[in-house]
Order: sequence, then C-alpha cells, then structure tokens
Amino acid sequence: MSVHKTRGLLYKVARLLGDYQAISSGSSKKMTRRVGRRVTGRAAGKAMRKLFK
Repeated sequence: MSVHKTRGLLYKVARLLGDYQAISSGSSKKMTRRVGRRVTGRAAGKAMRKLFK
C-alpha cells in the first residue's frame, strides 16, 4: 500500500470518527453543525473543481 493511499484511508477514518463523536455527544446542535459544514465543504470543493478545470 502506498503512502498516498494510506493517507487517504487515515483521513476517511478521521472523518468517520468525527461523525461518530458528534453523534455520540447527543447534542443535536453539534450534529447539525457538522452536517452543515460537510455539505458546505462539498459544495465549495465542486465549485473549486469547476473553476480550475
């Protein structure tokens, strides 16, 4: 397994652990904030991809 694949896997695991932490906190505010930030991040990523393509 190469370094970039390992790094990608670690980032995915970290993202999932962050989701789990937000859910396990029981706070709907934390969960809502996390979902909103992920949606915003994906939209920004798509916009940047189109801009620099």
